[in-house]
Amino acid sequence: MKRFVTAALTVALAVSVGAGTASAKREKFGSDPRHESAKRVSFDTSEEKIRWKMVMPWSKGLLFYDIAVHFADSVRLASAGRLDIKPFSAGELVPAMQSFDAVSKGSAQVGHDWPGYWKGKNEAFVAFASVPFGLDAEGYNIWLYEKGGLEQMQDVYGQFGLYALPGGQLGQEMGLFSNKRATKMEDFKGMRVRTPGWFMDILNNLGASVSPLPGGEVYLALERGVIDAAEFSSPAINYPMGFDEITKYVIQPGVHQPGIQCGLFFNQKAWDELPQDLKEIVKLAAKETQLWSYNWINALNAEAINRFQEKVEIVKMDKETLIEFRKVAKTYLDSVKEKYPDVKRALDSQEAFIQEYAVWRNARSGATPWPYETYISGRITE
Repeated sequence: MKRFVTAALTVALAVSVGAGTASAKREKFGSDPRHESAKRVSFDTSEEKIRWKMVMPWSKGLLFYDIAVHFADSVRLASAGRLDIKPFSAGELVPAMQSFDAVSKGSAQVGHDWPGYWKGKNEAFVAFASVPFGLDAEGYNIWLYEKGGLEQMQDVYGQFGLYALPGGQLGQEMGLFSNKRATKMEDFKGMRVRTPGWFMDILNNLGASVSPLPGGEVYLALERGVIDAAEFSSPAINYPMGFDEITKYVIQPGVHQPGIQCGLFFNQKAWDELPQDLKEIVKLAAKETQLWSYNWINALNAEAINRFQEKVEIVKMDKETLIEFRKVAKTYLDSVKEKYPDVKRALDSQEAFIQEYAVWRNARSGATPWPYETYISGRITE
């Protein structure tokens, strides 16, 4: 028995030493680059009270407005009121689509947006908003904060005298509300659709007739038959708009926007003059808003989609159609990359991340938290 115990201890010691030796060959895997600068704070708490104005393309009835207000509230709370950002909804201070220029020129110090609205200024803004068949919420968070996306975002906004931060991630949008049941590629030919951004061009290339109607005009256009189908946003944002009252179907999934990324942009001069302690608070409040918005909106989405299915049928495009859509989208996006260097830089970076992440995405698949009966029936992936 004594020999057995001694042998066991010898083996255990050898394993322990061997493990230690193997570990010693590798450095710690990953580190927080902010740690070094945070160890010794070199700035004091500012005494000055600063008042800023915040403009946006959102009306008070949209949850996007609440996200902008949440950020302003977070800054006010964390700074004990030393930095007070007053939100102005669309039209209160400037018209909705003039908010970008108002901040760039210094009429207001802060703006909140969906970056794709500014594609007319630089096509690359769309890459920081949502890309058809592109990054989802998880992907945007990793790419922006860990893979250089934020630096690219700041470069593009910086061309217009602005400093930018991510300011809200809402996850995937709903698909198209319609009275036409479209599940195959040919069903979309001739369809009159409301959608903006790059998906508008993609659908036009497929033979649809697309216009980027403002959100406030979508209901009447659907009701009067001016358009056959429309998407606007996520379930929680769509529900108050009442599209289910005048349509029969929702054509899923929302491939046009796998991740709705919002932004915060600051007049560069105002940002540069902000005391360092308040800059740190603004950065932390922006990240907190990015986290909170995703959790908040998706909790609401779960409730909203259940309400929707009481009145409309949720139909899914078939697999072959989705694959064909993906091919058409890639051809279009490749053509955009050829024309615009900033777009090529952003999309190449996103695609490289998607490729790198694919091994882990595949390795972890099969653990989707479906209800028990769904999982044991054979549906194990999302």
